[in-house]
Amino acid sequence: MQKVLIVGAGKGGTAILKLIKSLSVLQVVAVIDKNHDAPGILLAKSENISTGTDWKAYIHQDIDIIVEVTGDEKVFTDLRDARSRNTVLIPGTVAFLISQLLEEKESLITRLKNQTHKFDLIFNSTDNGMIVINRDEEIILFNKSAATMTEVKQDTVIGKKITDVIKESRLPYILKTRKAEVNQEFTLNNGQKIITTRIPIIGDEQELIGAIAIFKDITEMVSLAEEITDLKEIKTMLQAIIQSSDEAISVVDENGKGMMINPAYSRITGLSETEIIGKPATADISEGESVHMKVLQTRRAVRGVAMRVGPKEKEVVVNVAPVIVDGVLKGSVGVLHDVSEMQNLNRELSRARQLIRTLEAKYSFQDIIGSSEEMTIAIEQAKLGAKTPATVLLRGESGTGKELFAHAIHNASDRKYNKFVRVNCAAISESLLESELFGYEEGAFSGAKRGGKRGLFEEADKGSIFLDEIGELTANTQAKLLRVLQEGEITRVGSTKPIQINVRIIAATNVNLEKAIANGAFREDLYYRLNRMPIHIPSLRKRKEDIPQLCEHLLQKINQEYGRNVEGLTEGAVAKLMAYDWPGNVRELDNILGRAIIFMGYHETEIDASHIPVLVSFSKSQGKEVYHESIDQKLTLSQLVEDFEAKQIRLTLLKANGNKTLAAKMLGLSVRNLYYKMEKYNLANNSMQ
Repeated sequence: MQKVLIVGAGKGGTAILKLIKSLSVLQVVAVIDKNHDAPGILLAKSENISTGTDWKAYIHQDIDIIVEVTGDEKVFTDLRDARSRNTVLIPGTVAFLISQLLEEKESLITRLKNQTHKFDLIFNSTDNGMIVINRDEEIILFNKSAATMTEVKQDTVIGKKITDVIKESRLPYILKTRKAEVNQEFTLNNGQKIITTRIPIIGDEQELIGAIAIFKDITEMVSLAEEITDLKEIKTMLQAIIQSSDEAISVVDENGKGMMINPAYSRITGLSETEIIGKPATADISEGESVHMKVLQTRRAVRGVAMRVGPKEKEVVVNVAPVIVDGVLKGSVGVLHDVSEMQNLNRELSRARQLIRTLEAKYSFQDIIGSSEEMTIAIEQAKLGAKTPATVLLRGESGTGKELFAHAIHNASDRKYNKFVRVNCAAISESLLESELFGYEEGAFSGAKRGGKRGLFEEADKGSIFLDEIGELTANTQAKLLRVLQEGEITRVGSTKPIQINVRIIAATNVNLEKAIANGAFREDLYYRLNRMPIHIPSLRKRKEDIPQLCEHLLQKINQEYGRNVEGLTEGAVAKLMAYDWPGNVRELDNILGRAIIFMGYHETEIDASHIPVLVSFSKSQGKEVYHESIDQKLTLSQLVEDFEAKQIRLTLLKANGNKTLAAKMLGLSVRNLYYKMEKYNLANNSMQ
């Protein structure tokens, strides 16, 4: 087996390493590169192949082949002078060409992987002609591209002498000299010109095995060179693409002066080329800061910035990226998206999501946010429950995420590829609930469909059914549900024939079932069946340390829904949220953040304490309403009094629907005094917010 040293671990070196690994006749001794993190170095380490930064440490070993892939002429010259007489040095140009062939092969494999028939040789699909001869000058491989370029049938040349097929072929010369010829021009029998590289094939014991020729149509290469060098044609093509694009595009130079816009841009903004070309990047902005200028200053792309543009103050979202050529900033390209179109798409997406949610479980345990001890315990219990067929009872206050847990339990169970059916027991009327859950037979009642109807339990067969608000079931439905749990069967309304089902029940309630049992509102035997795997989901006030993490997660969702780009919360805003008791739990937190974003300016990127609405909750305690409010402990007493007074005036105005005379009467103030205080607390223009 011949030993190979690879010098250069970039893209070409990595490709060569992968090639040699697949050959049983070659062994890579080491991979050399100055960059410790080069892809070829990392691949070699993963394969337990020696690596280094200096090839000189390996040149005196028993090396048969050196592959130079650095592209550095000096490295190639040094290797050529330092190698032993029996060591073959393959130049970088050949290695690069082989790496290109490998890439083309991998691309072909990807495109053809879904086809049913097999290919004997992948190289038959490459655009490069390949001919391999043995040491007797007989052709042993002749690919389709070679057949096309030589105009010779592929199946007629195998075994023939190379000179019988291509008279002036230099492959016999390569066999005699054992020296490679790189990028040589050659004319085939039919007069077609090609660029060819010829390489001798040497065996483990330095025996000559044969030679290979790799060639490409020179007309294709000349055409490619002309396209690359013809900058005028490329510019015209790019302009045509930009002009025909439905995306609104604007381009500015490195100084922020307008260079190009397309018709879609004019259509959205209402501005013509004469109003933009040669003008500052701020010329089209009616509200907001120039994203082009920000990108030119930072040399970094900016996405999802909301602003208003043009005389009609069109609301748009902007993505801008810098244009950097050879490390030099040349300008920036911006794409504008009409927010109204995005809102329409979001509405369509919401409809699709609602449909999907009725058909399958959407969430997994990764979607459950929280690292507090209470939440961690609940999650671990739920993961344990998911691995068993036992009925799970999720208990917790409204808004704690019971449905999220139900989705996650189903998706982590062995039923995840079957249906997940959700039922809100309180949302279906008592008269319909039984027929919805268990189905009905034809003629069971007035209005029953012909042929009857499958119930939700039958729909969920071999899957999971989530019974939310289980405490709202009627006594009759409770009895039938108990039979499902005990016998694993249901009976349709109007039928006496039981139907066997295999359904995993996940129930949830925010009702005190023990108290309901004592009051006779819930069956005790059903309670014990459901309570086999109880999981208590903690309220948000018992895990306030999760609030920052929850806010970060909820902001991502709200940004997508509202088309905003809010980055986070200030310390003051987080402190205000942490001071509140959250009777509505995570659902209330979601609501508060959404309201805060609504009242933020488009130029603001962080939620501040001032954006968060008054956090007030009312709870019943001994027949009286008890007032709860978060308090900023950094304020003085007089500031707290003024803050409280302003909030009370705002609440009273809301109750009075903005009627200041009625609000003054409710507060026991004169109308003049009320106007004074509204002006003092800047409530004149925000009384209804």
